[in-house]
Amino acid sequence: MHALLVEDDDRMAQALGTALAQRGHTVRRVGRALDALRHVHEAEFVLLDLGLPDLDGLELLRRLRTVCDAPLIVVTARFEERDIVQGLRAGADDYVVKPFRMAELMARIDTVRRRTGANAGRTGGGSPGTATDPATGGGARVRTGDVEVDLAGRTVTVAGAQVRLTRREFDVLAFLAARPDQVHSREEILDRIWGDAFLGTSRSLDVHVAGIRAKTGRSGLVRTVRGFGYQLGSPAPGERWDGEREAERGRGWDGER
Repeated sequence: MHALLVEDDDRMAQALGTALAQRGHTVRRVGRALDALRHVHEAEFVLLDLGLPDLDGLELLRRLRTVCDAPLIVVTARFEERDIVQGLRAGADDYVVKPFRMAELMARIDTVRRRTGANAGRTGGGSPGTATDPATGGGARVRTGDVEVDLAGRTVTVAGAQVRLTRREFDVLAFLAARPDQVHSREEILDRIWGDAFLGTSRSLDVHVAGIRAKTGRSGLVRTVRGFGYQLGSPAPGERWDGEREAERGRGWDGER
């Protein structure tokens, strides 16, 4: 697999490049945002540091996601909750804080690649990724309220208008939509979507659920079963997502800790 490593620190880049090469990956290392945008079309997965000299890493992440849907992991020294939330909402498939154990990072790369699928497109024009999971129900279309989820086409429409979700947001929604009558624990969802039921950044699930609600404008689309997990809900037509209410319930974390 060909990796794009976006890292301006020479020592860190050398360590990461060596570890990736030892596992059979080819690596292109760049240290500036402009070069990352130039070479991202070649990448089959991306490791992105946020502390770049020419552009804020979060802004670069947003720009990368408009042209590429390859698996992407943020690897950064930024550890504040706000940064983690913004990184995941901007489209990162995982978020790893420095310092980290190299073996853990390599395992996370393998997990992200498995979950996103080997054929995730290198270029995407901003559309969700094309990875599929046979457990999501094949070519079914699931409708709840005025929301329709096309599991095969990986599209979501609300009141007839298409809504663009990130790849991971769609994966979570599709997993729930394929089993609309079931309540799923947080651990089950993390295991099936992230490949790790005890994911260190498990709050990323709450971030993605909040993203689904915000982008669809349907707070009832994903129902919280407090203390356990989530279930596909039945949003009423015309319902609107209340961002302020969501913020009060734990700054976008559904109030679950």
